[in-house]
Amino acid sequence: MKVKEIMTQGAEVVSPSASIQKAAKKMKEANIGAIPVCEGKLQGMVTDRDIVINAVSEGSNPAETAVSEVMSKGAEWIHEDEAVEKACQKMEQKQIRRLPVINHQKELVGMLALADIATEAKGEKAAETLEEISEDKEKGQSGGSCGCH
Repeated sequence: MKVKEIMTQGAEVVSPSASIQKAAKKMKEANIGAIPVCEGKLQGMVTDRDIVINAVSEGSNPAETAVSEVMSKGAEWIHEDEAVEKACQKMEQKQIRRLPVINHQKELVGMLALADIATEAKGEKAAETLEEISEDKEKGQSGGSCGCH
């Protein structure tokens, strides 16, 4: 099964020059904790945690602080025509619960979340992937299978 078959299309995005206040408002309206940063192509991700740790804790003005100042650059992503199994492996290895989905022109076409995998796989793949994502890497517990194989 390909990622494009189960991903959520039409992801909400924010530009790197937008204020973190605008990003936070979009997150609130969409009830999400992370939003892709795009200007034509995917440039990174900004999370609610990025905003709090990198701006709010420093006393930055949310209306004047650009997303580019707090975002995570080099976000993990997956191509729309790749196998869901590969997405599971990437989510496990990087301990993440959502992946931006891009086409071969590096344009964002959607998002793949653990919930998308859970819906399609009747929960088994998602449960195993979540277990792997949640394991404590500090204790040496890593790797494993997401049940996609």
